[in-house]
Amino acid sequence: MIHTLAHRGPDGYGFHAEPGVGLAHARLSIIDLATGDQPIHNERQTVWTVFNGEIFNYVELREALEAAGHRFYTHSDTEVIVHLYDRYGDRFVDHLNGQFAIALWDRERQRLVLARDRTGIRPLFHARSAGRIWFASEVKALHAVLPETATLSPLGLVQALTYWSIPDPDTVYERVRSLPPGCLLSVERDGRENLTRFWDWTFPRAEETSPARVYRDVDQAAADLRALLVDAVRLQLRADVPVGAYLSGGLDSSGIVALIRGFTDTPVRTFSVAFEDDEFDESVHQAAMVRHLGTDHTTLRCGRRDIGEAFPRLLRHVETPILRTAPAPLMLLAESVHRHGYKVVLTGEGADEVFGGYDLFKEAKVRRFWARQPHSKVRPLLLGRLYGYLNNSPVSQSGFAQSFFGQGMEHLGRPIFAHVPRWSTSMRAMAMLSPELRASVGPWDPLSAYEQTLPADIMDWSPLARDQYVEAKSLLAGYLLSAQGDRVSMAHSVEGRYPYLDHRLIEFASRLPPSFKVRGMTEKYLLRRALAGLLPADILRRTKQPYRAPDSQSFFFDGKPLDYVADLMSADRIRAAGYFDPTAVGHLFEKCRHGGATSFADNQAFVGVLSTMLVHHECAKWRSVPRAQPTGPDRYAYR
Repeated sequence: MIHTLAHRGPDGYGFHAEPGVGLAHARLSIIDLATGDQPIHNERQTVWTVFNGEIFNYVELREALEAAGHRFYTHSDTEVIVHLYDRYGDRFVDHLNGQFAIALWDRERQRLVLARDRTGIRPLFHARSAGRIWFASEVKALHAVLPETATLSPLGLVQALTYWSIPDPDTVYERVRSLPPGCLLSVERDGRENLTRFWDWTFPRAEETSPARVYRDVDQAAADLRALLVDAVRLQLRADVPVGAYLSGGLDSSGIVALIRGFTDTPVRTFSVAFEDDEFDESVHQAAMVRHLGTDHTTLRCGRRDIGEAFPRLLRHVETPILRTAPAPLMLLAESVHRHGYKVVLTGEGADEVFGGYDLFKEAKVRRFWARQPHSKVRPLLLGRLYGYLNNSPVSQSGFAQSFFGQGMEHLGRPIFAHVPRWSTSMRAMAMLSPELRASVGPWDPLSAYEQTLPADIMDWSPLARDQYVEAKSLLAGYLLSAQGDRVSMAHSVEGRYPYLDHRLIEFASRLPPSFKVRGMTEKYLLRRALAGLLPADILRRTKQPYRAPDSQSFFFDGKPLDYVADLMSADRIRAAGYFDPTAVGHLFEKCRHGGATSFADNQAFVGVLSTMLVHHECAKWRSVPRAQPTGPDRYAYR
């Protein structure tokens, strides 16, 4: 199992086995390079742990534990986990500021504890078989011992193709579960499982978020936010190896680098990705920030062919169907970071979810305003202020914009209102499904199904809070922190860190009035105020441009598909896999081959089908591997 995860920890393996449990760890040495090998135990060697991630406040925790009489034998952040468990039991997780997937064995009580960080930065999967529970940071480690788990779930597939991710605890694999973010799972001596949630994104009732009840003074709120940001960055810079940072040229990543330069003594190396296509390229803004901050910088230039050729390798790490190619350049960027000798990078991920940065939030605000006067010809014109970065913007023609964004207005009073247009677009891939797969899923309403995962009191929150919660639980946890985060960075032994996802920042922002986040049509209003004076005015004023990459265009050149694309998308391979209708896929394939796929819907459908076929191909290989046989890198090569 652990050999399949060598990319996550190339610096050595550690093992502990005793009656009832076996623990294994692949180490990426970042803190306490000399004595921090895992598994790690308490003083009496009755509690053992392995974990992936970092506990950023371990210095403060260690001081408090030592004052209470605990004795440490390492200088690692890992050791605070076993001592906290000794002292607080399962509530040890409340004390952790970090990103983590933890497995802890309590010998005396013969119980296993699995815990995952609050926002789901680090993955943790588990499966039951023959009276045993197996767990790992990636599903491929489970496939290595349970090849029967390498089978795609029809429901998981339609969820991935609709929501962009699969609501925890479901996965795209039969019999494999994902531990939800902010949750702890205990497996007791008698086999009973107890799942408890120790943290979640939560918001006050709408009437409790008026500025008068929270902050009368925006300047004081901005000052408090800056102080929190400085401390979050300070904690996440802790490492015994050099630390780098991603610099996209936007507000979020630029803010992180500016905070490092302005409030710490840590030298920082910056990295960015640039594209051949002007629509996706932000290198002008990146260069401006490099000049302003004076960082030692590396830019990785990425072309369409680079993306297409890297895509199979990406899916081996992502392990689930995806609807965009955007993770591929980030995987190549992590490779560049690793090549330059860095193991840690800070990124700006999470700021949009925490502070209301996406066009989706402004779009929903306009649609709610429009819905109060549905026959107005003026109100929908506000949509024209969105999506200016797109060559084929849905608002470029007012008639189409009103038709597109007008859909789903009947769902105004539902918590998923903001996400109906996005999910309607991604559901274009549903037209590709085979009749057999549709029948196996049965009647399924994606909106009602998702609402069943939401808090009972969500409609008491402000509309923006509802939108933020759904965004955080779907796109952030299930896609951005996975496919564009952990999986692509750890593919090259690089740890991503996310200061904006410090839970103290999230809790602070969740209490803010909505107008402190989205003011008029200005997104991340308070964050801009907090970063004022640290960044150039044009970066502070710059409208959000989401990170994107060329999609179907990355797989065809001069009208010819890449070899593996032609193979996997052939009618015979599509028919044999059984997920999609060969005729429908064939029409889409030809449309993309001739450059006619200009809509989000077509591009997402194409990438969704291709990525599913790549995951299916990997599953077939795992089912053919003899059980418990170590597999080298050549095993994963596309054939």
